Amino acid sequence: MMKKTTQFMLSAVAAAMAMASVSTQAVAEDGISIGGAVRVNYSYKDYSDASKDKKGDLTFDMAAIKFNGKKGDWGLASEYRFTSSTDYIKYGYAYYDAIPDWQIQFGINKVPFGNRDFISNSWWFGIPYYLGFEDDHDVGIKAVYEKNGWHTDLAFYKNPEYGAYENKRYATDLYTGTINGTTYSNEETNQVNIRQTYTMEHEGGSTTFGGSVEVGQIYNSATGNTGDRYGFALHLNTKYQGWDIQAQAMQYEYDAADSADPNKIGVSVVSWQYEIASKGQAYTVNIAKTLPTSFGSVKIYNDFNVMTPDVADSSYDNSYQNVLGAAISYGPTYTMVDFIMGKNMTFSTAADDHVGLPMAGDGWDKRININFGYYF
Repeated sequence: MMKKTTQFMLSAVAAAMAMASVSTQAVAEDGISIGGAVRVNYSYKDYSDASKDKKGDLTFDMAAIKFNGKKGDWGLASEYRFTSSTDYIKYGYAYYDAIPDWQIQFGINKVPFGNRDFISNSWWFGIPYYLGFEDDHDVGIKAVYEKNGWHTDLAFYKNPEYGAYENKRYATDLYTGTINGTTYSNEETNQVNIRQTYTMEHEGGSTTFGGSVEVGQIYNSATGNTGDRYGFALHLNTKYQGWDIQAQAMQYEYDAADSADPNKIGVSVVSWQYEIASKGQAYTVNIAKTLPTSFGSVKIYNDFNVMTPDVADSSYDNSYQNVLGAAISYGPTYTMVDFIMGKNMTFSTAADDHVGLPMAGDGWDKRININFGYYF
């Protein structure tokens, strides 16, 4: 069952959101800077008798160390994370800045798909993350162009940061192994990403809109045959006087060769594995308001996601997730308080450890999560 690892998995997700919101150390022109974070986490699951009896659990979340450096036109960026039960790399790449308006990145870098930063505000991320399409990092080369509001990403990834048999990873990738009695032998390979956005400045803020495309192959290590996969998305992020609205619509398909069940496929993320519908759509609408305070800032947000399976098996059901929360910035600390509601959704429900498969639970489950981090 999933729930003993739920806390651990989401500890990995937490730092990404907070590190994006907390100011990071500047990179010296010719030198290296070192930063990181230490986090603890409180969770209360309304659907767990043990959690209710104990009034929740307070645990060590994670520690991270980051290196950023530059010498001339060359630079490096990396982050490594440690949890109570494992450790793993999030990203690690070199980059080259000699060409005007372009940066070339080599190594484990962020896959350009969807909204430029995140398509979520919360510690919990959104459904695209659990499908493998938000804040993913793979091994390859990426070219980034930015000028006059235009931002272009062109990338090729040979494979994920860890092998398909490994579930120790920061972001979601295809998995080789047995899940709920079904054996999968799938590996991601030869992936191409293109993302184009344009940012328009206007009175009181800015609006960024764009589209993303991802295509790649699925290698079956048991048979030697190759299948295909794709994803495409349209996305919008508009900011106005402290308000922030995000919207995204995406379509994806994993068409694996010699699949035991073409309606579903196995994936893994930080020490866990689960199944998702092999084809579907995911829709996201998020709204946030940032309020300046005397001690820092408070961001209040609501992130809503729905995934609609598009497979031959008519018993497959939609998955839903809604997160109402607040992020509090105070000096070097960043605290995220989230109220999560899930329906037929992995990690946020008691009985449905999947995305888009037939629902086993009774409906919406609820939990509270509070994550506190110190950044240096």
